[in-house]
Amino acid sequence: MPTDLDFSRDIWTVSRLTREVRAVLEGSFPLLWVEGEMSNLSQPASGHIYFSLKDEASQVRCAMFRNKRLLLGFRPINGQQVLARARVSLYEGRGDFQLVVEHLEPAGAGALRLEFERLKRKLAAEGLFDPALKRPLPAFPRQVGLITSPSGAAVRDLISVFGRRFPALPLVIYPTQVQGDGAVADLVEMLTLANRRAECDVLILARGGGSLEDLRAFNDEGLARAIRASAIPVVTGVGHEIDLTLADLVADQRGATPSAAAELVSPSALHLRQRLIAHEQRLYQSQARHLENLRRRWQAAERHLRLLHPRAELERRQQRTDELERRLGEALRRRLETLRRRQEQAGSRLLLRNPAARVATLRLRLSALDERLRRAPPRLIALQHEHLSGLAQALHALSPLATLARGYAILHRTTSGEVIRDATQVAVGERVTARLGQGTLTARIESTGSESA
Repeated sequence: MPTDLDFSRDIWTVSRLTREVRAVLEGSFPLLWVEGEMSNLSQPASGHIYFSLKDEASQVRCAMFRNKRLLLGFRPINGQQVLARARVSLYEGRGDFQLVVEHLEPAGAGALRLEFERLKRKLAAEGLFDPALKRPLPAFPRQVGLITSPSGAAVRDLISVFGRRFPALPLVIYPTQVQGDGAVADLVEMLTLANRRAECDVLILARGGGSLEDLRAFNDEGLARAIRASAIPVVTGVGHEIDLTLADLVADQRGATPSAAAELVSPSALHLRQRLIAHEQRLYQSQARHLENLRRRWQAAERHLRLLHPRAELERRQQRTDELERRLGEALRRRLETLRRRQEQAGSRLLLRNPAARVATLRLRLSALDERLRRAPPRLIALQHEHLSGLAQALHALSPLATLARGYAILHRTTSGEVIRDATQVAVGERVTARLGQGTLTARIESTGSESA
């Protein structure tokens, strides 16, 4: 039987429980590396993969979603030993504890990768990768040392590149193992020998491509410290472009491949030839400019010497005398011309003030006015006549007589003389008088418009 205590119970739903457990799990564990054997692998059409990781005693379900699976560098299979980077979670739909995998790699390579990352952090903290410690490579090395396997493909690539780019550059091969148990000791020994002999200006540490296990010697801490301690600049050319080793990080320069390392170290004969040609052209142009400057200076000195000669001074003074003479003549001509114009102007003013000239001018004006007065009345009369004619025509056009002349008549009562404007003003039998354009008529009204309607 339920009691009142039932109302105080905190009853959880399954969904709430799984959600809370999931939050606790995901908040309690960091991102983990987990190693185990892959089993129960499932790859549905969604692109996600589901599997279990197990060891001798336990197993855990795992899910890797499509966006992470697309980054896999291998094809996972059942029974494979793998290393997973995962976060702890819970699948709420079934209440299953699971790992959500972010990264997956084969277990052997994963261990090496972990060791690589550990050493990388350690050496970086000590400053072995500091760019300030890296030394520049000589532009024209006198001799290059190759620390590599004498029978590998890398040494052939190196010799081929040097032969193509700068055949005259001497090479010294320090033979060594590049993988296996004795590889690290051999590499360090040859590096030490090259520094002791000091016969090379730069060293190339090289080998061909391979797996992370194959490149293990170049991720050794001892080799990295030997490279950093080398008194001779070291260039690495290890593996392919995607391969990165501790030796690459600590070296003075890294070539993506052995051939790229040789490209970094060897000067290009073609480039040098082009530079020599360019220098030759610049030298020729510089000499040509220098000769041209000397020629101009010689010409300037020659001109200056000619200017300082007594004959040249005499010629300048003669030219100056001719110039002054010409300017004096022009000044005299201008002065005479000015005086002549002033004389003409004075004569003109005197002539204008002469009484005879004034009388002649007034006589001419009087004759002109007399002629205008003589011609003015007929013209004025003609203009007034034309104006009067225009007014008469306008008046005639407005006159009632002109209207009567076109056939109209003015009716008025005979007795009173009242003008008749409406038929209702007269009666039948009444006598009216009609004024025509010529004369008048007397008529009697027989009918009106209203009666005939």
